[in-house]
Amino acid sequence: MPIMIRHSRRCAIVLSALLAASSHVAFAQTVDNVVTRPLTGAPDSLKSARPQADKITPSTGVGVFDRMGAKLPDLPPEKDYKGPVDDAYGAYQRGYYLTAMEKALPRAQLGDPAAQTLVAELLASGLGVHRDMKNAAFWYGKAAEGGDAAAMFKYAMLLMEGRVVERDKAKADDYMHKAADAGNPSAQFNWGQILTADNSGQKGLLLALPYYEKSAEQGIADAQYAVAQIYSAVPDLPPEKKQLAREWMARAAHAGFDTAQVDLGVWFVNGTNGNRDFVKGFQWLRLAANRGNVVAQNKLAHLYINALGTKPDPVEAAKWYVLSRRAGLPDPALEDFYLGIEDDQQKAAIAAANKFRRLQ
Repeated sequence: MPIMIRHSRRCAIVLSALLAASSHVAFAQTVDNVVTRPLTGAPDSLKSARPQADKITPSTGVGVFDRMGAKLPDLPPEKDYKGPVDDAYGAYQRGYYLTAMEKALPRAQLGDPAAQTLVAELLASGLGVHRDMKNAAFWYGKAAEGGDAAAMFKYAMLLMEGRVVERDKAKADDYMHKAADAGNPSAQFNWGQILTADNSGQKGLLLALPYYEKSAEQGIADAQYAVAQIYSAVPDLPPEKKQLAREWMARAAHAGFDTAQVDLGVWFVNGTNGNRDFVKGFQWLRLAANRGNVVAQNKLAHLYINALGTKPDPVEAAKWYVLSRRAGLPDPALEDFYLGIEDDQQKAAIAAANKFRRLQ
């Protein structure tokens, strides 16, 4: 009985190991690579980005591919299910949480791992019952012992966090590994994170890659982004994989992962892992900038100045620079540009930046 468990959101997985391995990511103030991501202030690397407890609503994966007006290929038709119907899980899916608890609890007490996971999820989320993380942890632990993949992932996260249960890294890693091998997509991504953290350099990335790939195929946007970066930057991978780097970055971007949207825009403008397309690059960077991504705001200013993918617009350029500067991302070239425009243009840019902040 599957339980939908939210995965640990890695808001930014820009890999410092990959950045070091890839010569094309050096920052330079030239039109040729004007929107290359700066290394200064880059997000945490996979080396330090250990899995965290799930507190943030994750991306829903490639199911929201229509955000940019594009669609994924049609999924193959599902096979008719002829097995037994799980009444407890059916009630849970329909929102009848008390009924789900009434039906699942007796089975959980008899040792059914799937029912134990459902009881744990109801308790952890406070669905139909008072939220009780201590009892939820107890049932997650029992279900994990019984081999339920979702419970092993969830219990591993609790063991890593060490608040509800005593912290135990060895046991957490063991359950995360087992859950990943059992096919849980969130566990696959997080086990990849652990492998890169525990194994330095390219070795860790190559050990993690098969798990990232499996997670990416199941729609985890964070994993899709990691696959794209590894395909792009790690040498000696098969050509057929390296050719898919932009496709995986696009999947993560379409899923709403703003860091992927920024990098995909950069790739289009710079012609990385495919042909140049200034218009598409501008569109992706504008989307991420409007969602509040500071790096995208900085790079969008450069595009408006250099008329890459859009018409030149000094007020818009200055607006996005003002927003990114206020957020703590300095840029000497943009500062020089800003000081060189007319006073009325500066005032218009500040007014536009203030209006943007009010609307957020």
